[in-house]
Amino acid sequence: MSTPSFHIIGIGNAIVDVVSPADHAFLSKHDMHPGSMALIDAARADMLYAAMPPGQESSGGSVANSCAVAAALGAKVAYLGKVADDPLGGVFRSQIAAAGVNFPSQPLTAGAPTARCLILVTPDGQRTMNTFLGACVAFGEHDVDEALIADSAVLYLEGYLFDPPAAQAAFRRAARAARQAGRKVALSLSDAFCVDRHRAAFRDFLADVDILFANEAEICSLYEANDFDDAAEAARADLPLAALTRSEDGSLILRGTDTVRVPAEPTTLIDSTGAGDAYAAGFLTALTAGRDLAACGRLGSLAAAEVISHYGARPVADLSKLLASV
Repeated sequence: MSTPSFHIIGIGNAIVDVVSPADHAFLSKHDMHPGSMALIDAARADMLYAAMPPGQESSGGSVANSCAVAAALGAKVAYLGKVADDPLGGVFRSQIAAAGVNFPSQPLTAGAPTARCLILVTPDGQRTMNTFLGACVAFGEHDVDEALIADSAVLYLEGYLFDPPAAQAAFRRAARAARQAGRKVALSLSDAFCVDRHRAAFRDFLADVDILFANEAEICSLYEANDFDDAAEAARADLPLAALTRSEDGSLILRGTDTVRVPAEPTTLIDSTGAGDAYAAGFLTALTAGRDLAACGRLGSLAAAEVISHYGARPVADLSKLLASV
């Protein structure tokens, strides 16, 4: 097997994030459930954007965030996702390139505009997301770059992208390309509500997954379990490797009979947006560098701690030396 040019290639929803502080009264007024992710249409996106307090705009999307963090940690990273040929699409393209991520995907020249995620952050650091998928839903099998996937050690897939049927077909084509090249396939469940919508399809797709990332709510939803320990054992039985995050309780890493518990890194919580994305980035960066599971979890926790210490899901501190520290 040839040595790949990239450590990680991600596939996900290419979104521009708008992050604003808000109080719970604002959420209640606009019928939002704290901590949730809702899919919205263009009209509601326009209304909420106009009503939100001034915010920070940056290229985002769950796996795109992971790719940016992994690049900041020193990994060689590529990304596939669909934006429109419009100003927000230009923002996404320029910012992900500036983060050091190879982004060869061609823009959508007709149809929906570039996606955006309107994120309200309450004083407790909880984020409530309202996502207009726009051009994201146009991602399909024809957007899968099989040669680039074959040239990447790990293919990392975003559960949020599982909503459109065309994207599910793209996932399967991408996973086949990775397996044929002898590469690993990683999946993030992304959101418990996403799992609720597509539980059977996710469970079926696990046969193609080598590494699963999920938080407590997501893994319990996947296995319809009320108890985290029961869900974790089900994941252990189904998957070669699972990394399960539990916020301030750290993470649990399962591989065969091995169990590794990793504490959360102490930090000041400002904005939880992107915590799981950063954890996955650190984990995969360490894994592709040949580190053991404890080091993978440790780097994931360090990356997550940096991201949640400020607004926005991309790092602001220099992370280039963290890999050497674990």
